[in-house]
Amino acid sequence: MAFKPKSAAETKAAELASILIRIADREGAPLQVGVDALRRASPRLTPLAIGQMFRRHRDDLEAALSERGYTLVDYADQGPGRGMEFEIGPV
Repeated sequence: MAFKPKSAAETKAAELASILIRIADREGAPLQVGVDALRRASPRLTPLAIGQMFRRHRDDLEAALSERGYTLVDYADQGPGRGMEFEIGPV
């Protein structure tokens, strides 16, 4: 099978999943993770990028979380300036 490089979007989605997992491992589930915590972990993840990664790669995010024993309970995006939040729970 030939090597297929990941797109920038796939790389950012993997980074988002990794950050969510690290926060959940550190703080325990259930928890709510806001955009500010994600931005502190990786300034490359702008609110626009986070929303796009969620919409385009939700299956990948959920798969990565479930591999570590977490589930994506909910995602809320209130729009620009109002905040977004991921709710993570145990499987």
